[in-house]
Amino acid sequence: QVQLVESGGGLVQPGGSLRLSCAASGSIFSIYNMVWYRQAPGKQRELVASITNGGSTNYADSVKGRFTISRDNAKNTLYLQMNSLKPEDTAVYSCNVVVSATSRGARIPYWGQGTQVTVSS
Repeated sequence: QVQLVESGGGLVQPGGSLRLSCAASGSIFSIYNMVWYRQAPGKQRELVASITNGGSTNYADSVKGRFTISRDNAKNTLYLQMNSLKPEDTAVYSCNVVVSATSRGARIPYWGQGTQVTVSS
């Protein structure tokens, strides 16, 4: 079993910055894709940014140039640096991490508990 613990959310003024973290622990042999999603009230969940185990990244158009996704493989941790935040970035942010427990084990996705980000003056 794998546990994901998210941190770093909070209330910030427009134009401000936050850094989210998602730390994975438990039965981990290898971590593959790591993804940040967000869901605002009354809206569907959307992909914010993703990063492969090779370091390739992908961003939603709405966050390009403002958000940076990164990972520390030694710490099994995913990050999202969010700059120039806007009120429309307000949402619950959740991490999704694909993990295998053994060298031949299945790749299983796990979800974090979510962390609230509120951008308001």
